[in-house]
Amino acid sequence: MFHIVSLEPVDYLLIGHLTVDLTSTGPRLGGSVAYAALTARAMGLRVGVVTAWGNEIPLTALDGIPVVAAEARHSTTFENVYTPEGRIQYIRHVAPKIDFALVPEPWRRAKIVHLAPVAQEVSPVLPPDIRPALCGLTIQGWLRAWDETGRVHPCPWPDAGAALQGAGAAVMSVEDVQHDEEKIEWMAHHARLLVVTDGAAGSRLFWSGDSRRFRAPRADEVDPTGAGDVFATGFFARLVETRDPWESARFATNLASFSVTRVGLAGTPTPAEVQHSLMEILK
Repeated sequence: MFHIVSLEPVDYLLIGHLTVDLTSTGPRLGGSVAYAALTARAMGLRVGVVTAWGNEIPLTALDGIPVVAAEARHSTTFENVYTPEGRIQYIRHVAPKIDFALVPEPWRRAKIVHLAPVAQEVSPVLPPDIRPALCGLTIQGWLRAWDETGRVHPCPWPDAGAALQGAGAAVMSVEDVQHDEEKIEWMAHHARLLVVTDGAAGSRLFWSGDSRRFRAPRADEVDPTGAGDVFATGFFARLVETRDPWESARFATNLASFSVTRVGLAGTPTPAEVQHSLMEILK
């Protein structure tokens, strides 16, 4: 295990794999926790990341954010192959699963714990000694598996009911369940709060037997990668701040619209974009 910078208490704790994303311009840092960590920091929160990492590329994009990582021979590594029939995703390496014992004592009192797996690397249920004000789930990593070639495909999530009932809120995209409305309804029934993102169409929030759609502002899309993670972070943080799911979803939908206009981690919001999104919901 290695530590980067000092381990002071944090407000927003992220648990999941940082990834190496193989692109046409070379490897780049990715993973839900990377996008979420930068978003939470832009919102003025103290952030900590618990992960497993092979140290293949520098973590300079996360400078100033403390990272606790289990050593890995290889980081979880993804490659997207684009064909006339659409995108095919491969997972080239998988880092070890993350044990909650890695979480430093000062971080166990974080207000928000965001479980953000990309490859089934963390349990969706927190241990009894970690009791945040909100446990938020981004569930895509529990809904994907891969074959012997590394090709990623959807898979069932046997623990979904218990995990959704135990969490304070969950975020997923329509693509995570292949636009299956029956699955979305089933998950909404079991979750306390469920938000389903749908790209340029915005998001839908299911809460207390009700649902509402929030339209996304128009944006010139350059790279949609990480938009769902930006949304989830904005939603979880505002939910703890306001205790208003509707307002939180409206804010997060506005915030995520900025992320698609830039490539990779450069798409995470600036503090000025956070403030703009806050002002938009007050209109």
